[in-house]
Amino acid sequence: MERVRRRRDACVAEHLLWAPQSWLAWALGNIADVEESRSSKIKSKGRRKDVVDNRSIKMGCELSKLTAAKSRNQNAREGSPPPPQTTTDPRLPLTARQKFTVMASWRAVGRALEPTGVYMFIRLFEENAELLNLFTKFRDLKTKEQQSSSMELAEHARTVMMTLDEGIKSLDDMDTFLAYLHQAGASHTKIPGFDRQYFWKIEKPFLDAVERTLEDRYSENVESIYKLTIKFIIETLIDGFDKAQSEKAKS
Repeated sequence: MERVRRRRDACVAEHLLWAPQSWLAWALGNIADVEESRSSKIKSKGRRKDVVDNRSIKMGCELSKLTAAKSRNQNAREGSPPPPQTTTDPRLPLTARQKFTVMASWRAVGRALEPTGVYMFIRLFEENAELLNLFTKFRDLKTKEQQSSSMELAEHARTVMMTLDEGIKSLDDMDTFLAYLHQAGASHTKIPGFDRQYFWKIEKPFLDAVERTLEDRYSENVESIYKLTIKFIIETLIDGFDKAQSEKAKS
């Protein structure tokens, strides 16, 4: 019995000796497993976040491209003016940008040809009353009130402004521009007593009328361009007038 008791005590002692170490190893093993699992989850979340971030960046870039394309299409639909040509006909004394400016601003004048023309002739007769005698239909209109309410003057003013309108609209095609204004200049040889220098009388009244129509759009830059334009138009009218006079003299 004594031998059995001693063997049992030895087993118990051995169990008590190794049990804490076994429990500690088990506990440490579990802690390591937990930490490894947590680390794996964090890494997995990081990878998912990177994927989401990359997708967000890519989506942002695509949205930016779509927004830019939509903006360009919207501008095109709204009729944004195209950039001016870089070169012009050497016969035209305007740069490409100057030509673009005068043709773009002239649209407003084109929508008000008659009132602009009437004001132009009123200013013409204010400064050159003697020219009234050239116009048989309204030579008796001595006051601004009479002139501004005259149907005959309004009709003539519209005709003259349509000539100028066609000329300015033809600045992109010098052959058409020159042919049209040469013909208009030549037609003045049929007016009794008309002198070639009378064409220059319309220069300042024309600029005053355009300024009145364009209002605050008539900047110093626009004014300088219109001065070049009307000078070129008048010179072309005079060329047509002179050529017609020469042909008359030959015949």
